[in-house]
Amino acid sequence: MFIDFNKIPSPCYVIDETLLRNNLNLIKKGKEAAPIQILVAFKAFSNWGVFPIFKEYGFGASASSLNEARLAFEELGVKAHTYSPAYEEKTIPDVLKFSSHISFNSMGQFRKYANIASQQGVSMGLRVNPEFSDTAFDIYNPCKPGSRFGITAEQLGNDLPQGVEGFHFHTLFEADSFALERLLAVFLDKFGKFLPRLKWVNMGGGHLISKKDYDISHLIHLLKDFKNRYGVQIILEPGSAFTYKTGYLVSTVLDIVENSGIKTAVLDVSFTCHMPDCLEMPYKPVILGATDEQAGKPTYRMGGVSCLAGDFIGNWSFEKELKPGDRIIFDDMIHYTTVKTTMFNGVSHPSIGLWTGKWGFKLIKDFSYHDYKNRL
Repeated sequence: MFIDFNKIPSPCYVIDETLLRNNLNLIKKGKEAAPIQILVAFKAFSNWGVFPIFKEYGFGASASSLNEARLAFEELGVKAHTYSPAYEEKTIPDVLKFSSHISFNSMGQFRKYANIASQQGVSMGLRVNPEFSDTAFDIYNPCKPGSRFGITAEQLGNDLPQGVEGFHFHTLFEADSFALERLLAVFLDKFGKFLPRLKWVNMGGGHLISKKDYDISHLIHLLKDFKNRYGVQIILEPGSAFTYKTGYLVSTVLDIVENSGIKTAVLDVSFTCHMPDCLEMPYKPVILGATDEQAGKPTYRMGGVSCLAGDFIGNWSFEKELKPGDRIIFDDMIHYTTVKTTMFNGVSHPSIGLWTGKWGFKLIKDFSYHDYKNRL
């Protein structure tokens, strides 16, 4: 579908409805074929303005906090499967009110809140740590030595506490089904003896189901076999997969500056405020109409509008020289962006909108000075 970016305000996150529905349809087919339960992980995407679209596909929700669990209940119309590294006494009653399932990170947390969770009829699980992960990035590895996430097989021992109905593990990052297969082999070796006593297993996130060449047939076979063998309900909570490559961040060049032969296009967006994964990973996004640096072509570093010295990414080459007023369109800017943005420096927050084939651009959310002021 053609998007006329000149009809979109800058800066703005733009969700392409056609691309979004393509992902939702793909994930739904996998969900029904397995069959399993699939949850939208709010930590990756929680723009509730498009939840009416999500409601058409019958997904549940994964929450990591009271606010996410409440949002799931109020805007998606479901009770959440909730996990947090720790819960607070003052908020646990409300967490349970908005949750159908709750996973505890430690035996201490389970013992502290098991009674109240049981009284509320919430299904209880333990987050377990298989001490295995395929990810090469430590920042996304919850199983590295010293991790604060989950109960190891040694810590759990041979006794499963009364009231535990499920296990929850989350060790993958943008992984394929073969990484899950390797993980399951380790999980079964360490925790398989408990499966006859469980009702459900939550295999967490990191399943990039919507990525090109992901082998969904292999995933379905893997999950069907697991379910047939052990008789448990299987739950997945992919984060990025729902909104992977479904939209853009529209920005505008404000100025061109040069220092030591490096030209920087200063934009009306910020990497530290609006695209934090670019600095944390680091991850270099795709810019429409640009390429990686090529000799002989106009080449620029992209600079953010905040005062952080490291608020830049580079380099990209263009077919012609950039000038103030030119649009820069960053691709794949919907998952793990709006949920992680900041208002550092009081930098204007990009608007959020939906591009539909029928109506064109629809503004979902605009931000003002009061949004900044009311946070502080």
